[in-house]
Amino acid sequence: MTRSVGIVVPAYRPDPERLGAYLRALAERLDPAVIRVELDAPRSDPRSQLGALPDCVEIAAVDARRGKGAAITAGFEALVDSVDVLSFADADGSTPAASFAAVVDAVTSGDADVATGSRRHPDADVASHQTLARRRLGDGFAWLARRFLDERLYDYQCGAKAITADAWREARGHLYEPGFAWDIELVAVAGALDHRIAEVPVRWEDRPGSTVSPVRTTLRLGRALVTARHRARLLREDRLHELLDARREAEPSLIERLAATDAADAVEAD
Repeated sequence: MTRSVGIVVPAYRPDPERLGAYLRALAERLDPAVIRVELDAPRSDPRSQLGALPDCVEIAAVDARRGKGAAITAGFEALVDSVDVLSFADADGSTPAASFAAVVDAVTSGDADVATGSRRHPDADVASHQTLARRRLGDGFAWLARRFLDERLYDYQCGAKAITADAWREARGHLYEPGFAWDIELVAVAGALDHRIAEVPVRWEDRPGSTVSPVRTTLRLGRALVTARHRARLLREDRLHELLDARREAEPSLIERLAATDAADAVEAD
């Protein structure tokens, strides 16, 4: 049976021409049920700049900058009851549509519950490289994450991932990170829940003009790595981590925080 696919594209002030072309390429290559652009803090009406878009594209714009993880989560929550497979791709199109399709195919085929694209896999095709500083920081983080988490991947942060709707329903209540560390937490939580994870080598093209500070983001990722390991070990009922968690104040999950924000916005609108 063919599985329906939803694609979420988180975007913060993207290049309109590049994003519009990427959305058209995704629609043509994957024929998804829906492509949902989660657009943070747009400066103007986005559709006026993106050109003609396929009918499957919908745009959900919010005034604030939520962060990558919060935007993807909001998109997944909007689509989870209408598709079989949820996926996301970064708005800059660093993973071309044909390569992104291979990531999605790993889940729609039934071979995996979660699939993550990989720029650092030996079989990946890196068409253009980041600056030396960004590459060294990224390689160093990947090396550390492989030794810190139970899931041994080459690349945890590639902006191309897919997950079954059922796996998402199980994992979503255990995710807390609203920013770029969301990817790490998703992988760690999915592994702790015994979901099958596939790492798929991709073609990857570095895009200049990133809004991410490499040093500051790497430091945040390092802190998030510790937290993701802790939450994964809690799911595995690790006694030490249960004792550590007993001393911490309870924190609402990301979907709980998003739901609270939506409720507050609804009250304000009334």
